[in-house]
Amino acid sequence: MNPIIAILKEHNVSDEQTKAVFQALTENPLMAMATVQQLGIPQEKLQAMMMLLMQNPALIKEAVDELGLDFSKVEAAKAALNK
Repeated sequence: MNPIIAILKEHNVSDEQTKAVFQALTENPLMAMATVQQLGIPQEKLQAMMMLLMQNPALIKEAVDELGLDFSKVEAAKAALNK
């Protein structure tokens, strides 16, 4: 299991909420941060999760694939941020 999804499950985040986080990430990464902060995960765990993502951004693609979401939307969001 993807370590990001594992952290979410460890904090009793439902499958629907997990998909919503990654769906938000694919559509609007800034909005995804607000969504994640509303899940009630302790700040130190959020920081650990962010460090994991910064060290290994491929985890986002793995999680999106594992959840059956469309990774091309992640790429489009990333391109929009880099403009």
